[in-house]
Amino acid sequence: MKKIKIIADSGCDLERSYAEELGVYIIPMIVYFDDEAYYDRVTMTTEEFYEKLKTFKGLPKTTQITPARFIEEFKKFIDEGYHIIYISFSSGLSGTYQSALVAREELGEENIDVIDSKGASVGYGLMVREAALMLKEGKTREEIIDRVTFMRDRMEYIFAVGNLEMLKRGGRISSSKALIGNLLNIKPILQFDNGYIVPYDKVRGEKAIIKKMIETMQERGYEIEKQVIGLNYSRNLDFCMQIKEEIERTFNVKEFVISEIGPTIGSHVGEGTTSVFFMRK
Repeated sequence: MKKIKIIADSGCDLERSYAEELGVYIIPMIVYFDDEAYYDRVTMTTEEFYEKLKTFKGLPKTTQITPARFIEEFKKFIDEGYHIIYISFSSGLSGTYQSALVAREELGEENIDVIDSKGASVGYGLMVREAALMLKEGKTREEIIDRVTFMRDRMEYIFAVGNLEMLKRGGRISSSKALIGNLLNIKPILQFDNGYIVPYDKVRGEKAIIKKMIETMQERGYEIEKQVIGLNYSRNLDFCMQIKEEIERTFNVKEFVISEIGPTIGSHVGEGTTSVFFMRK
């Protein structure tokens, strides 16, 4: 039986040190500030990204990983005798998944499995983590793929955008709506639907965000106390910890995966965003 390598891209928002500990190889996506290109968490840290974002007038741009890059990255492991399981950033948000399929066709379908996470950030990261832990336990390729697919089809993504400026810059809301929203402290809450981001609710203030997240977990979650819950944040760790404490208090959760939103996802949501990720019924 061939040895297996779990590969993901930086859209999963797992810290590189944690990914290395898990044995996961992360392909960094590229973020552009005008003509300046940076590799997510490789040539630009999260701290450097948010500092640069403060003075940048436009909107950073991200690009999908090309088939050529995938071929180069995959081939390194195939040449070492690995079978690759690549779990990708949502096909609803990026063409990266399609690029990986092109590379798979070029390098041989018998060498590579490509799974569309239909997610992003730590929700996607939880699938990558599970695959890596199963591999360490000696689970088979089929068992890993089945479990990742099971999680993919049940993962909930509930996130509150803290700063409406990025939504305005990206053309998702008008300048007037952004101004009114910021003045009234209105926070849009969004969710994923089959890999796409869709509106969920609007609340006013941080306490209301926490309340909505807890209510949603109660309504949709399945045996929350037995799950590993994912959380992310962008320059607002204190608020993220408040959400964590409320989840611990309400559901008696024992284990979390918490990570700061990196340059890839941060290019679209900016500072002040917080999300919770869990499995639904």
